[in-house]
Amino acid sequence: MARILILSTAAQALGDTGKSTGVWYEELATPYYAFLDAGHEVKLVTLAGKPVPIDPNSDVTGDDAPASVTRFREDPVASALLANPGRLEDEDVTAYDALYIPGGHGAMYDLAESDVAAKAIGAAWDGGKVVASVCHGPAAFAKVVDKDGVSIVKGRKVSAFTDSEERGVGLADAVPFLLETRLRELGAQFESVGDWQPHAVVDGRLVTGQNPASSEAAAEKVLALLS
Repeated sequence: MARILILSTAAQALGDTGKSTGVWYEELATPYYAFLDAGHEVKLVTLAGKPVPIDPNSDVTGDDAPASVTRFREDPVASALLANPGRLEDEDVTAYDALYIPGGHGAMYDLAESDVAAKAIGAAWDGGKVVASVCHGPAAFAKVVDKDGVSIVKGRKVSAFTDSEERGVGLADAVPFLLETRLRELGAQFESVGDWQPHAVVDGRLVTGQNPASSEAAAEKVLALLS
């Protein structure tokens, strides 16, 4: 059994647009159950233990909802975690085997700007752990460097929500930066496929996925590395 730490955004506002944001439900729920169903221990944390907001655009119900989202919503244990996650500040990330960061635009605002998050992710990386993220989650890598002061994405194959997809959802002018552009500026070898298509990339211990549809593939790649 491995121990997996999920670090979620706790940001509720999409900048000064007046729109709500948060974590993208599928990107949290799908890996959460993939890890649990594989027999691993999973813990959910945020910065300062703030509640996890769900991006309203991802809070779908009925036939349109991913099975994992419906399961999470109906799971009292999982749902309780949203209101009362752990505090990243209280965790020794090196005591876990993997660190996973789901996306949602919220990550662009709190995780991308946080020195605490950057230090924790860097410690996990330097500790030889699997570091994984999907969609906007890799925004959390913006300030992360290894023990030598080098960006953990420099020279590595990485995927994330593309600039084209950002324009497709009409938020290219709302977000603080375009994620694909930022990762390329940090020296990443950015890889992507067509908009909204599943795509997950592995480079050593770094696993990244392009968009919500990539959550399952990214989780599977994490599990493969842990096995």
